[in-house]
Amino acid sequence: MSIRVLAPQIVSRIAAGEVVERPASVVKELVENSIDAGATRISIEINGGGISRIRVTDNGSGIPPGEIELAFGRHATSKIGSLKDLDAILSLGFRGEALPSIAAAAEVELTSCVGGEPAGAYIRLQDGKAVERGSRGHSPGTTVTVENLFRRIPARLKFLRSAATENSHVANIVSRYALAYPEVGFTLSLDGRVTLRTPGSGRLIDSITQIYGVEIARSMLDIKGRPGEAGNILPLVTGMVGSPKVSRSSRDYLSLFVNRRWISHRTLAWAVEQAYHGLLMVGKHPVAVINISLPPGEMDVNVHPAKTEVKFRNEQAVFGTLQRAVRQTLIELTPVPKVEEVRTPYRASPAPTRMLWPEAAGGAGPAAALPEAAGTPESSLPVLRIIGQLSASYIIAEGPDGLYIIDQHAAHERILFEQINGRSSQHRLEIQALLEPVPFEVTPKQGEILKTRCENLARFGFSVEPFGAGTFLIRTVPAALSGRDWASAIREILDNGSGQADWEERTAISIACHSAVRAGQVLSDDEMREIVRQLEQTTLPHSCPHGRPTMIHLSLGQLGKEFGRS
Repeated sequence: MSIRVLAPQIVSRIAAGEVVERPASVVKELVENSIDAGATRISIEINGGGISRIRVTDNGSGIPPGEIELAFGRHATSKIGSLKDLDAILSLGFRGEALPSIAAAAEVELTSCVGGEPAGAYIRLQDGKAVERGSRGHSPGTTVTVENLFRRIPARLKFLRSAATENSHVANIVSRYALAYPEVGFTLSLDGRVTLRTPGSGRLIDSITQIYGVEIARSMLDIKGRPGEAGNILPLVTGMVGSPKVSRSSRDYLSLFVNRRWISHRTLAWAVEQAYHGLLMVGKHPVAVINISLPPGEMDVNVHPAKTEVKFRNEQAVFGTLQRAVRQTLIELTPVPKVEEVRTPYRASPAPTRMLWPEAAGGAGPAAALPEAAGTPESSLPVLRIIGQLSASYIIAEGPDGLYIIDQHAAHERILFEQINGRSSQHRLEIQALLEPVPFEVTPKQGEILKTRCENLARFGFSVEPFGAGTFLIRTVPAALSGRDWASAIREILDNGSGQADWEERTAISIACHSAVRAGQVLSDDEMREIVRQLEQTTLPHSCPHGRPTMIHLSLGQLGKEFGRS
């Protein structure tokens, strides 16, 4: 095939594919335009996951009538004018590709009014071309309506997920910018329901409260602006980080901004994780909202069409500054833990003083609900005699071939996981009704996942129903979680995401983990024997559902060698 210049419509489709990946990409570009226009109020309305309609309204400076059609021209922008401006980019948008790319992928209407004008200028586009122009009544600011996204690009449309999944991506984008710009009031409506509203007070803690809830907000620590030396520059680190007690099972709660531009940067994310080294359990991740301020010339934001990646002139220095700032905050401000009375008013009855699993009270016992053990030497356990407990965390047992040290939490987690899995598939899980419904706060992203997973959670014993914006009511929980921190279990389940094929397995793992005996819990001889007996009945007794070993084995040969007997 000979070399040729692509037709304009093909070029537009390619550019649209680079900038507009999914509905959330459209929301991101439009919100950035609103912020660059100086808006203090931004409203985002989504229908059908953003595929049917996206509407973004702001009270920014607006577009003059004579420039409204020019705004949809390729590489048309008001944010840079020369090569010199590329070295000092302070705005969020600058490429001039967002509006024409969106118009190439959807039907677009835009109405914009500059302060002092009697009416707003109006334009409607189809297939990237203006088909209607005029004027309409509009308060100062801009409204952009995007409909039928990807209708003419079926290849892109078929790769989109369900409306609920696309809504969760939109909620995530809006939440990030609400955290980056607490002085801007954001309102997000999904299919007519307001799922997020921030006050625009200028206080980061207010935005965190609205997005993550009061529990997390109470545990946030202010970094208070810590500069660090990096060559001839002084990067300034500001924001808030969560105390270790509010750690989460995913990295979704880590928001990084450079000059208030939300970025995805694995190295800087690792810097934050390293600052928590020794303070978080393995598999847990911090909650943090952090902004790094740098002179524009010290970084390149023009490396990706979506502008979510940046390059630094001195990445190592920025890494060190960020890590030290977070670590110092944690050391200086993390409160000393206090012994407090655990209050569980929702519990139907006092928790047992020691245990734990539903079968302990009697009945057919755990073996009846489990498949028979495979019985092969690789998977089965020998008969073990309990010797005692080490450090209130490990069960010491003697077998015919040596010594066994069993992690009581990992072992019990394996037992509960297989019981929960087997019984949920047979709809035989025991549930515990709470004395009164307990409100459960969620982030906008969690809320969208929870609405699609209510039936799945019901199979595991959770009765969940909506209760206003950002809140659900919990009426029942699995009996195994009675008296336990079931709220953390639900959050862990939601943070694992909604689109994974093994979602139900991860749910069973979370319930088992939060129900199992803990390290540091003193057990009686009978309780230890019961754990070992039930572990023998499982199909995979040697590892917990997370893959950690449940035990280590010290053979008689090894013991003899260590004591010089062989």
